[in-house]
Parts: sequence; C-alpha cells; structure tokens
Amino acid sequence: MRNPKPQEWVTKDFSQNYIADYKAFNFVDGEGVRNSLYVSGCLFACEGCFNQAVQNFRYGKPFTKELEDRIIEDLSHDYVQGLTLLGGEPFLNTDVCLNVVDRVHQEFGQKKDIWSWSGYTFEELLLESDDKLELLNKIDILVDGRFELSKRNLNLQFRGSSNQRIIDVKKSLSCGQAVIWDKCHDAEQGYEQIKKDKLI
Repeated sequence: MRNPKPQEWVTKDFSQNYIADYKAFNFVDGEGVRNSLYVSGCLFACEGCFNQAVQNFRYGKPFTKELEDRIIEDLSHDYVQGLTLLGGEPFLNTDVCLNVVDRVHQEFGQKKDIWSWSGYTFEELLLESDDKLELLNKIDILVDGRFELSKRNLNLQFRGSSNQRIIDVKKSLSCGQAVIWDKCHDAEQGYEQIKKDKLI
C-alpha cells in the first residue's frame, strides 16, 4: 500500500480516461438502485485488492460521449437513486468523473445523489489539488480510505475494512471535519458461508 504526500499524484500525469466497466441498476454500490461507473487506474496498490486488474490506467476502454449519454438515460428512471464512482481511483480520473457528475447535475439537479469510493481519506482530499477538491465538493457520499487487509470485516456496510468510513460530504465540508453518514449501520454478527458440500 502506498501513501502519497499532498498533491503528489496528479491526475494529468496518470489518467488515460479509461473505464473498466459500467453497471446499471445494481443494489451493491451504495444506497438504493444505482448506476456504477468503474474508472481505470489506481496507485494505492492495497494488499488484498479485489480488483487488481483495474489498477492499470489503460485497463478496459476509453470513456466516450455515448457512454455518458447512456448513463444519463439509465439515471432518468424514477427508481434509480443515483450514480456511484468506483475503480480504480475516481480522484485520479477527475476528467472523466467531473464530466459525468456535471452532466448529472445539469440534467437532474439534486434529484440524483452521487457516491464515490476512494483510497484517499476525506482529510487527505482537503489538502489535494483543485480538481480533486472540485470533485469532492460535487459528490454526496464518500467511502474513504485504503483497504487494509488486517482490518477486513465482512460485516461492514458498503466497505471492506474497519478503517474505512461512509462520509456525508456536504455536512463534513460545512463543519470542516468528517461526519459519518447517518444511515450507516453494520451487521452485528457474521454468518458462516455455506459450502457446496453442505448443500443437499
């Protein structure tokens, strides 16, 4: 796992504007029905990363206007709550992410919420470059922090290790410190995974 100094990693030096995947109408990448855009490229290299292939900034295919239009069309359904940005690292792909976020706000105002996962912590992003700060200011929920294998916990809501947080960005920016999302709730107990040989 790598720990950058403030403004050490600059989007223009790394991003190729590639996306790894786009998944419409899913229930796992945040609250409600969501459309999820997986951008390509990440420098954190967390041990145990579940999506190592996407660490490559040229994995997948270039982001296109056609895909942007499809995302907007998919978001237009009333039952879709919002857009989720994942990766890879969205805050190292700010050109793509800001284009999409700005288009969402243009088309829907505040009717659709925007979530983002990031290896950066909220506090680190406050010390980052203008493009990262702009993206932070335009999202609603941030799931922050590197994945730490030693802190892995399957009972956590929407995150993989106990150091990670679900942050209400608007409230956090207004008071200058991280405010945990008020709907955050983790499972109180885990359940043993059923193995195939136990099935009848």
